[in-house]
Amino acid sequence: MQTIIKNLRPLSYMLSIPILNIFYALLNNADRGAYSLVTDLDQTIPFLKGFIVPYIIWYFFIFGTLVYFCLKDKKVYYRTLLAFNLGLLACYGIYFVFQTHVPRPELVGHDVLTKLVALIYSKDQPYNAFPSIHVLSTFLMVKGINKCQSKNYLNTSLVYVNAVLIILSTLFVKQHVMLDVLAAIVLGSLLFDLVYNANWEELRLSLKKPSLVRKPSLIRSHSLVRNQSLVLMVKKKSEV
Repeated sequence: MQTIIKNLRPLSYMLSIPILNIFYALLNNADRGAYSLVTDLDQTIPFLKGFIVPYIIWYFFIFGTLVYFCLKDKKVYYRTLLAFNLGLLACYGIYFVFQTHVPRPELVGHDVLTKLVALIYSKDQPYNAFPSIHVLSTFLMVKGINKCQSKNYLNTSLVYVNAVLIILSTLFVKQHVMLDVLAAIVLGSLLFDLVYNANWEELRLSLKKPSLVRKPSLIRSHSLVRNQSLVLMVKKKSEV
């Protein structure tokens, strides 16, 4: 419990995710038109309502994995969270200029799984699909666990198994198509590598350089004014 309390501030940075999700709701429509990226391969993929379970588990998976990173490896946590936020912004930009639509099957039955699918469908319109945020964020967790200092067979296996099931679920519950998945993986890989391999210390120093340069110039200007004042005083004395 004390560990959680000590990490409340870094953990609070995860609030950036729901804040950015405001844009998701604003863009989740076809007001700007919508394209279809359905391929022949997508049409052969069956609708499997059982995969709604890992699809919903995604919400807990992302939160739990980020908390684990925060407690075990701050470097991985900050970089994964930053890549996630950048990924969200990139996705929203794409949704704004290139909105896509994913056709959904007609739901039949009143069992628990069908009701869960219906619930997801009612809360999430069939837009904002390319790239898939579900897949993007899940893939970032995979990249993160690979870099985590405390990784072991157990936690790596848990992340990998959940990641595979979640990514497959986006296809089997007809929330996404293949191109949505591929685009998300490519985007996630690029952003994570960019953020993780960036030289943040050099960037921090470069941002401080302008202030360091201004200080000597300011000192020189004061010295110049003082010297000019001394020269004037000497001239006045000589004239007297």
